[in-house]
Amino acid sequence: FPSMTVLGTLGNMSVSVNFMLSWWGSPEKKPVHLILIHLAFTNTVILLAKGLPKTIVAFGLRNFLDDSGCKIIVYLERVARGLSICTSSLLTVVQAIIISPRASGWRRLRPKSAWHILPFFLFFWLFSALINMNLINSITSTRLNISQFKTDSNNCYFMLESQEIKWIFLILMVLRDAVFQGAMGGASGYMVFLLHKHHQHVLYLQNSKLLYRTPPELRAAQSVLLLMLCFVFFYWTDCAFSLILSLSSRDNALMVNTLEFLSLGYATFSPFVLIH
Repeated sequence: FPSMTVLGTLGNMSVSVNFMLSWWGSPEKKPVHLILIHLAFTNTVILLAKGLPKTIVAFGLRNFLDDSGCKIIVYLERVARGLSICTSSLLTVVQAIIISPRASGWRRLRPKSAWHILPFFLFFWLFSALINMNLINSITSTRLNISQFKTDSNNCYFMLESQEIKWIFLILMVLRDAVFQGAMGGASGYMVFLLHKHHQHVLYLQNSKLLYRTPPELRAAQSVLLLMLCFVFFYWTDCAFSLILSLSSRDNALMVNTLEFLSLGYATFSPFVLIH
């Protein structure tokens, strides 16, 4: 956890600084740069909110969070995780629109300015904050040492809540993930189709002995697709391990630690995919 937290935070800060410099130094403000800055910021929040307490516990300091600290840390981590999913989906959709052919209907949806992206960020923040509101009342510190609570980490407990409230918020989170991952999958498939057509075109030009260079938009699309593969791998592996752990009849420390590792995986490794 210390190595992942430090490495991931430095990587995301590097990505943020790089794109901020590109943003201020370029006369054309690119929407994708703004989205990547926001993605790096949300990943940093995930690492600090989840990885930092784990790192402190790893060095032997337990029960250092009080009740308010637990609520803030866990709530921030869940909100940032939702923002990461929404922002990754927005990045894929915008990149697919950018590389779409001029004659395509999708071209009309291309953001005229990077500032047109800001309302989406506002919506993501409000939506993610609202669908995690139940956490404020269902989290408390282990300092209280109440035995009927279900433990989730070494510092904080998840209290048992009413089934109605639990299912309402669970359904909202599942719908959020399904909608945004559906958009991500559709946009990724469309980009793969366009890149395949581009590849066929390049082969034709090479056979005709014509000099051809890949446009920067298509190179960016390849990078975004690689980033989405990274997201899909960590997200679905995390889901699979969560399901196995929930169905397991006994505590398995290795499975719990693996699940914690996977929950930080995308936030840690995504900046290095972008740097590469």
